[in-house]
Amino acid sequence: HKRLEGFEALLRWHHPSRGMIQPDRFIPIAEDTGMILPIGSWVIKEACRQLRAWTDTNALWQKLTMSVNVSIRQFTHIDLPGEIEKNLRANRIEPGRLRLEITESTLIQDFDEILIVLRELKALGVKLAIDDFGTGYSSLSYLRDLPVDTLKIDRSFISGDNRSIDSYEIVKSVTAIARTLGMTVVAEGVEEKYQQELLTELQCDN
Repeated sequence: HKRLEGFEALLRWHHPSRGMIQPDRFIPIAEDTGMILPIGSWVIKEACRQLRAWTDTNALWQKLTMSVNVSIRQFTHIDLPGEIEKNLRANRIEPGRLRLEITESTLIQDFDEILIVLRELKALGVKLAIDDFGTGYSSLSYLRDLPVDTLKIDRSFISGDNRSIDSYEIVKSVTAIARTLGMTVVAEGVEEKYQQELLTELQCDN
């Protein structure tokens, strides 16, 4: 049975003269300058506000989720759990409807500090996901210790005409690892019917 599960907040910069600027161009600059902190806070606030608005508009959307990417600076420079809790409460959003996504490369930086924050977020009831899984380096011992709900398989293993045996086996292995650790699996970049059929065969959740 196919159904809509939720949305992901995607940030774009509408520059007055340069037009649409993709995040891979401006996010690294925001990280380096520290501007990622106010930008990240705004994204969380707007994501929660929008989810509340959609919920009020359509009764069928009461269980839909919102996914938001978070930066390592948000883990190490602000009270991220406190900020999340404040926005959830202000918008009357159940914690389980918000999913925070963190990349593999972020996890291996300041792991112990990030783990503490992840556990605090988990205690709030917020869902946690590892984004772009398969592109960085994740020790299985790290993965085992993380209070994460979902692994998101990077689109490089799914998108385009990527039908290689190696890609199939990687997706199959990631799905098996996630199942063993009690996690769900989300595939990014599904564009063709055959991709959807393959992921269904591999028991990918979304």
